Formats: sequence, C-alpha cells, structure tokens
Amino acid sequence: MAYTGQPVPSTVYNAARAKISDGKSVKVTVPENTTIEAGKLYLLDGFLGFAMQSVTTGAGQTAQITLNIEQAEYETDQITVADAFNKGDKIYWDAVNKLLTTNPNNDASGNPQNRPVGRVTAAKDANNVIWFILGPQVQAHA
Repeated sequence: MAYTGQPVPSTVYNAARAKISDGKSVKVTVPENTTIEAGKLYLLDGFLGFAMQSVTTGAGQTAQITLNIEQAEYETDQITVADAFNKGDKIYWDAVNKLLTTNPNNDASGNPQNRPVGRVTAAKDANNVIWFILGPQVQAHA
C-alpha cells in the first residue's frame, strides 16, 4: 500500500471485481409449474446439479434455488433402471425422463443428444443405487 514518504514509488489499484464463490454451487431459476425436491438432480438454467432446497411454483410464478454443482462423487437412485451402470461407464442426463442413463442417444452423426454427466464409480446395486463422479459443467453437442 502506498503511503507518504514511501522509498519506492507505487500505485494503488482498487479492484472493481472480486471472487464471489468457490464455484461449488450456483443460484438458478425454477420455472413456473415446477416441483423441486431437495437432494434430487435437476437441469436448470443450463446447470446440472443437486437441489439444495425444495420449492413448488405455480402458474406465473418462478423461484430461485441453489444447485450443488461441485465436481465430486455422489450417490443417487435417480437412474434408468434398465441400464447396467457398471463401474467406469459414462453417464448422461436424459432431460425427457429426468434420469441418469448410460445411453448417449446418438443422432445420425454420432453426436450424443443426452447431456454428458460423468462416470460411474460404484456399479448399480440391488437397490438401483449408483455412485458417480459429476464432471465439469459442459454442454452436450448442439
């Protein structure tokens, strides 16, 4: 910090921007006529993550919630039961059924239509539960 009589000239710059968070969560908008349950996986405002609170919106209403988007290992039963979900499998978000799947649902060009999510770290068990690593917040091919 500069002060009067400082032996070396210096300039003080006041930063106009500062760190907001560690990027482990993000506030998103819940659209009208939507029910969100805390602890479930959702795709909102382009972010895929676990809802930190529950909310229900009606006609003409929106709400704001926090999604946990931290790249970490998670446990869920929000999966397509018919899929094997073996350790190491790539997993995708099926926006139609709002479930995780191992099916990329490739189009005629081979591009996945389901959003990439991460990889299975513990295979599906008898209760249809998996553990998985949530990958970086990337978009599927458009």
